[in-house]
Amino acid sequence: MDAIAPMTRIDLIGAAGDRGGKHLGTRFAPAALDEHGLLPWLAEQGVAAEWRDMVPAGGGDALQSVVALCRRLAKQTQASVAAGHRFAVVGGDHSCALGTWSGARDGLGEKGPLGLIWYDAHMDAHTPETTPSGRLHGMPLAGLMGYGRKELIAIGRHAPALDPKHLCLVGVRSYEDGERALLDRLGVRVIHMDEVRRIGLRAATEEALAIARRDTAGFGVSIDMDVLDPTEAPGVGSRVAGGLAGAELADALRLAHGVDDLLGFEIAEYDPTLDVRFRTAHQVRRLLAAAFGRDAS
Repeated sequence: MDAIAPMTRIDLIGAAGDRGGKHLGTRFAPAALDEHGLLPWLAEQGVAAEWRDMVPAGGGDALQSVVALCRRLAKQTQASVAAGHRFAVVGGDHSCALGTWSGARDGLGEKGPLGLIWYDAHMDAHTPETTPSGRLHGMPLAGLMGYGRKELIAIGRHAPALDPKHLCLVGVRSYEDGERALLDRLGVRVIHMDEVRRIGLRAATEEALAIARRDTAGFGVSIDMDVLDPTEAPGVGSRVAGGLAGAELADALRLAHGVDDLLGFEIAEYDPTLDVRFRTAHQVRRLLAAAFGRDAS
């Protein structure tokens, strides 16, 4: 499909947090991408974008830090959606999704529910009762659907922010029994990596789009960079072999071009302190270009 018009506005929002994750490095992702010329590079790819905000991590313990960041982030995505702008959140560990999509749901107001496509090697659907690590970046989907700590559920005004029937996970290949049991019980569609390989990523994405758009007022796409194979995206803290290639994910994201009810994208878990020769940074830029403009090699 054609690239979006040059004057279409994309609000870039940095989520500079890492207290929910395993490695204290994802907080540097927005600044690192900005320093390496993200905005002019996107402009060359036909994407008109500007930074709306750089949301810092809050103080206190991990829970307090994540909640503070997510509340501020939610205000930013809410404002973008309410203004009719598409947004791109660049994280930050994936606990930032609690803020991104709670705010997007609030921005929709009374128009209707939110749909969400979640590309990830993991399920991120733990609660305090099931998590083996206690890390909050393994809990955002549970929180968005109304399960887990009340502080994580009540980030936005519409809680829970997400109905399980409007969610689809793609590319999963590492999880624990507890989170799988929750998603199974809720009837969430999970397209595991072996199924992706069997039917193809474009077919999986078409199904995910149908789920996220059915009876919703708008939908978003959340991408954990560990959904890519570590050989292409080494700059992540939870590497899992056997992932997607950057080119195939970029190709699949083009299916969202021209879809009026697309609210925005989120890219999480890029850690520049773990990157190798900026390979992961390049994949982040590539996916943003594929999502909003035209792909770049």
